[in-house]
Amino acid sequence: MTLSLTLAVALGGFIGAPARFLLDRAISGRIESDLPWGTFVVNMSGSLLLGILTGLDLNGHLGPVSGALAATGFCGAYTTFSTFTFETMRLVEEGDYLEAAYNVLGSIAFGLMAAAAGLALGLFL
Repeated sequence: MTLSLTLAVALGGFIGAPARFLLDRAISGRIESDLPWGTFVVNMSGSLLLGILTGLDLNGHLGPVSGALAATGFCGAYTTFSTFTFETMRLVEEGDYLEAAYNVLGSIAFGLMAAAAGLALGLFL
């Protein structure tokens, strides 16, 4: 891995992590629910963006450095599987089994749909 790729990933992560934090807090502060809507919206928007970036890359519109910055760096820091897992386990521990199931099934189903829609859009551009 070259220094430029490493720096691109670091810069993308530097932007992606605070973006995730701010969006999650903005949504969680507005919606009162047992379901972790902030994490859900972050992960769905990240799936959509990564799909778009993948389509752009497949069409040759995304170079290695910009791909490392946007896909690996930004999306890697922006989306969060660990928080999704933690929040799902919190729901289970609190006895909110139906909400935990909704969180898992909804995240997987809508995440796949968002990534597919993003891929189609990225291939179209």
